Amino acid sequence: MDAVFKALADPSRRQLLDRLNARNGQTLRELSEGLTMSRQAVSKHLAVLESALLVAVVRQGREKLHYLNPVPIHEIADRWIGRYERGRLTALSHLKQTLEGPPMSKPEFVYVTYIQTTAEKLYQALTDPQFIKIYMGGTGPESTWEVGAPVRWKMDPSGEFEELGQRVLEAEPGKRLSYSWHTLQPMHRALFDSDEEFAKACEERSRVTFDIEPAEVPMLGIKLTITHDEFDAPDSKMMEGTSGGWIMILSALKTVLEGGKFVSEQ
Repeated sequence: MDAVFKALADPSRRQLLDRLNARNGQTLRELSEGLTMSRQAVSKHLAVLESALLVAVVRQGREKLHYLNPVPIHEIADRWIGRYERGRLTALSHLKQTLEGPPMSKPEFVYVTYIQTTAEKLYQALTDPQFIKIYMGGTGPESTWEVGAPVRWKMDPSGEFEELGQRVLEAEPGKRLSYSWHTLQPMHRALFDSDEEFAKACEERSRVTFDIEPAEVPMLGIKLTITHDEFDAPDSKMMEGTSGGWIMILSALKTVLEGGKFVSEQ
C-alpha cells in the first residue's frame, strides 16, 4: 500500500485521477489540456500512478489510453474503513452521483493484472473448460473459441450450459480473446423498480476482451488487461454487477496459475 499512499499524496496526481474518474480512457494530450503543468510533467505523474496500479494503460493503435483502476483504493478502504462507515460512505457517494447526474461518455470497465505464467498458459486458462471450472467455481463459459462460434454460459454449478446469444468476436491464441456478453437474466429483476425498467435494461448488450502481452518489466510476468465495454447506459446495472465479479475472478485465476494447481495436458 506504500506505493498507493505515495502516489495519492501529490495533489497533481489526484487531479489526474479526478479527470479519469470524470472521463475514462484519455490520452496524454487530453489529460494535459488546461493544466498548468507541462505534458512531460503529466507523463511523469502518470508513470507514478501506473506503477502504483492506480492507472492502467491500454494501447489502441498508436495511442495510449489511460484508465482509472480503483482496485487499490478499494483495498485501502477495506483495510482502513469499518463496515458501518463504508455503508454510509457508499450511500453518500451514490447520492452525490445522482445529484450531479450521469457521466456523458459510455462507461467501460478496464482492469490490469500481472501474472507469473506464460502467454500460452494464460490463454489456455481463459478457454479450457476444466481450468475455468477451477477458478470460476463451476460456473463460466464454454465454446470452441473460433470466431463466430457461440459462447454458452453456466450460471449455476449444478445447472447446465445455456445459449444466451453470446458469440466469439476475436480469438488470437496467446494474445487476445473477445466475446459478446449476455443480457441481464431473470435473477437480476430485483435490481429494478418495475418490469418496464427491467425489460428495457435487458436490451443492453456489451463486450468483454482479454489482452495478453509481456509485462513492461519482465520480472512481473504476463500483463492481462480485461476491458468490458459497449454498455449502452451510463448507469448500466450490468456494468455495476460485473466489474466486482471480474476482479474476484481474475484474482482467483492469478492464484491458480501462480500456485500451480492446474497442470496442462499439453
